[in-house]
Amino acid sequence: MAAAISVEQLSKTYSEGILFRKHHKALQNVSLDVRNGEVFGLLGPNGAGKTTLIKILLGILHPSKGKATVLDMEAGSKAARRKIGYLPENLIFPRHHTGRSALYFYGRLSELNDSQIAKREREVFDMVDLTGREHEPVRRYSKGMRQRLGLAQALLHDPELLIMDEPTDGLDPMGRSQIRDLLARLKERGKTVFLNSHILQEVELICDRVAIMALGQLRGQGPIDELIRQNPLAQQGAVILEVQCPEGIAMTTQALGDEAASIVLLSETERVYRVELSLPDQLSLDRLIDRLRNQQISILAVERFRPSLEQVFMSFVGSVPPHLR
Repeated sequence: MAAAISVEQLSKTYSEGILFRKHHKALQNVSLDVRNGEVFGLLGPNGAGKTTLIKILLGILHPSKGKATVLDMEAGSKAARRKIGYLPENLIFPRHHTGRSALYFYGRLSELNDSQIAKREREVFDMVDLTGREHEPVRRYSKGMRQRLGLAQALLHDPELLIMDEPTDGLDPMGRSQIRDLLARLKERGKTVFLNSHILQEVELICDRVAIMALGQLRGQGPIDELIRQNPLAQQGAVILEVQCPEGIAMTTQALGDEAASIVLLSETERVYRVELSLPDQLSLDRLIDRLRNQQISILAVERFRPSLEQVFMSFVGSVPPHLR
C-alpha cells in the first residue's frame, strides 16, 4: 500500500547560544511510514520529539538531515499543505467570532471561495455535532465544543490527510465516542489520519498502527496487536482461570501444583477462585484443564493475559527519565 507519509532517517538538532553553543537532538534518525487510508498514532512522553516531527511534516520546521514526504510530495511544500487538514493541540479562536465566522475565516486561509465554504460548512458542522450552535459566539463554547470546531476547520477543505494533535482533548466520553465514529467514517472514505494522543485507551480503539518515540528516537512501530504480542509480558504465557471447587482452597492448590502464581477467593459460599498462572504453550493448558476436571474442579472461565497498550508503551519508554515523561 502506498505511503501517505514517508519519513527516512530524519534528524533535527536545535542550537542555542552565541559564544558557547549548545546542541539538542530533538530527532535522531527517525524512519516511519503511514499508509494511505489508515489511522496512525504517534505516541511518546514529553520531550520525545513528536511535536518536532509534526512541524517538519507541516513545513513549520526544516530537518537537519533526512527526508520526509507527504502524499508523494516534499513535506512542507505548498502543494502538500493544500491536501492536509491540521488540528493543533490548543487552537485558540478570536473571541469575536461565531462558530460560522470562524469556519469562514479558516476556509479563506485554506484558499476556499465563498461558494465552496457555503457548500461545505453545513456538512462539517453536522459531522462534528455543532449544528444549531454555529451562530453562537465562540467565547461561549465549552472546551469540548471548541475542540469540535477545530476539527471542523481541519475538515472544511476536504483534505486527503488529517494531522491531529490530541483530537479528543477536553471531550467527555460521549464526545470521544463521536470523534472515534467520525474517524472511522473518514477512514471508510479513504482519508488518512495521523494523530498524536496521550490517551492510550483511545489510541487502542482508534488506530490501525502506532509509532512509539522516546528522546527523539523511534522505539517501536507496527500494528497494535503485533506490538502487544511481541511484548515480554505477553510471551510469558500468563493465563487466568476462574474455577469452582467444592472441596475448597486446599484441593484447588493441590490440583494446580506449582504452576499457580496466585489464587484469590472470589466467592466463599460457592467456593469460586481466580487463579493466575504461567504456562509455556496450549498443550500445557489443555493438560492442566484435564487435571482439574479429573479432580472435580469446574472451569468457569479461561482468559489469556493480554498486556494493554499502556503496558507496551511503558516497556518501550521505561528508560526515559521521569521528568521527561
